[in-house]
This record gives sequence, C-alpha cells and structure tokens, in this order.
Amino acid sequence: MRLRIDPERCQGHARCFALAPDLFDIDDYGQSSVHSDGVVPADREDAARLAIANCPEFAIEALED
Repeated sequence: MRLRIDPERCQGHARCFALAPDLFDIDDYGQSSVHSDGVVPADREDAARLAIANCPEFAIEALED
C-alpha cells in the first residue's frame, strides 16, 4: 500500500498525524504529507486505513501496489 495526500483537500486537521505519526508529517501550518515515498509497511496498514477513515476532508488516498 502507498499513501498519497491531496494538498488541495487537506485543511490541516492533522488527524492522520495524530493517529500514525510514523506515516505522516505535518508542516508549521498543519498541512499533512506522507513520509518519504508513502509506502506503508504491512504491519502499519491498519493504522493507515484508520487515518484515511478519520480524514474529514477525504484528502488521503491509498494506492495499491
């Protein structure tokens, strides 16, 4: 699984970062981005799905490799 964040949709709620700080980064304005290339380790896929489900702006997308 690979994560992608749509920067046009992200409103800086930072719920993804609160739920999975090892998968996401936030900038000084609260805008989220994925770590490195966005690849999620198999043992963290549940956390990634939880972050996706908790994004109020639906800004996180899971891409299957």
